[in-house]
Amino acid sequence: MNLFDETCFECSKVITKKYSTSFSTGIRAFNKRFRYPVYAIYGFVRYADEIVDTFYGHNQRELIDDFQAETFKAIDRGISTNPVLQAFQQVVNQYGIEKDLIEAFLLSMRMDLDKTAYNDDGYKTYIYGSAEVVGLMCLRIFCENDSALYDRLVPSARSLGSAFQKINFLRDIKSDYEDRGRTYFPEVDFSNFTEEDKKLIEKDIKQDFDDALVGIKQLPAGSRLGVYVAYIYYLQLFKKISATSANTIIEKRIRVSDTQKIGLYCKALLHRKLNFI
Repeated sequence: MNLFDETCFECSKVITKKYSTSFSTGIRAFNKRFRYPVYAIYGFVRYADEIVDTFYGHNQRELIDDFQAETFKAIDRGISTNPVLQAFQQVVNQYGIEKDLIEAFLLSMRMDLDKTAYNDDGYKTYIYGSAEVVGLMCLRIFCENDSALYDRLVPSARSLGSAFQKINFLRDIKSDYEDRGRTYFPEVDFSNFTEEDKKLIEKDIKQDFDDALVGIKQLPAGSRLGVYVAYIYYLQLFKKISATSANTIIEKRIRVSDTQKIGLYCKALLHRKLNFI
């Protein structure tokens, strides 16, 4: 790898570490050949998310349009002077990541510029584009051009992305609802969020987790532990949210402490040694 390319991947690595300790720790559990490609995916999606979530006072729609145009230009040319897009286009071209996955992701980002509430169809479309396709991009990397394995694991990868996103929605209710005016869950009134509402959402997430674990156990050895680390981090977050009242969820962001994360990482290593995964 030449110096320019290495620097671009390192930029995505820095972005990942700055924005997510959970994912950056999970990535360290991957075989080394998978780490830069996954950093590149995360750097790309994080930049797009920042445009729609924090670039207030600027023309966000124009910025996301420009970002999309530059993304596909980089993919088609096979090069970009933007370090995040340079790393991303290399991964897209090397692993054959489909453009429709990228388009679905960017569509969901645009939905955040317009939507404040979702019906069932809009909710499913948003989750597919914002989370499930990110899992599918990573799955392309992990399967290393084994199309049969990829096709078999697609449902589980989508379920894992779906679980992560729904937990993020529950964790971030306060900021999404109060600061951004967004309500992702269909037919849920967050001015009167009830225990029944919360339990129905949790039942859906539990099914996603169960479906995801089936696929995690079938991942190639070089990626299995890293995905499992992210899985158990989010599973612990889910358990904490489940044990917290609906009223508290509305007022407080639930998190897993750094100390707990270290313990969970050790637990994942033990599970691997015991062949649980």
